Amino acid sequence: MTNTLINQLQPKVIQLDPGDQSYFKLLSGPPETRSIKSGLVTLSPGKSIGLHNSQSNEEVIIPLAGCGELRLTDHASIELKTGLIAYVPPQTEHDVINTGSLDLRYIFIVVKAQ
Repeated sequence: MTNTLINQLQPKVIQLDPGDQSYFKLLSGPPETRSIKSGLVTLSPGKSIGLHNSQSNEEVIIPLAGCGELRLTDHASIELKTGLIAYVPPQTEHDVINTGSLDLRYIFIVVKAQ
């Protein structure tokens, strides 16, 4: 990203009001941000986001309501609940599953590792 584009980045506030959407994009990367992508996810009980790989990105998961598990290939599962955040390193296969009886709502933030 050139200095001109970096200088065009602007502070912003985003309303966390997804309505009935299960996925709500918050930040989408360039040109809106330098590299941050984020979203608000709502998973019904028993539902999964689907196994995927973080590729060259780091990811942070911030639970807002409900509970679940972050299941990582080749690593122990991590409990997801309010008051905790979870980190996923680059090149890591993972999935988020709602293991509770209420909706699991969380924000994910993805940033290029290099």
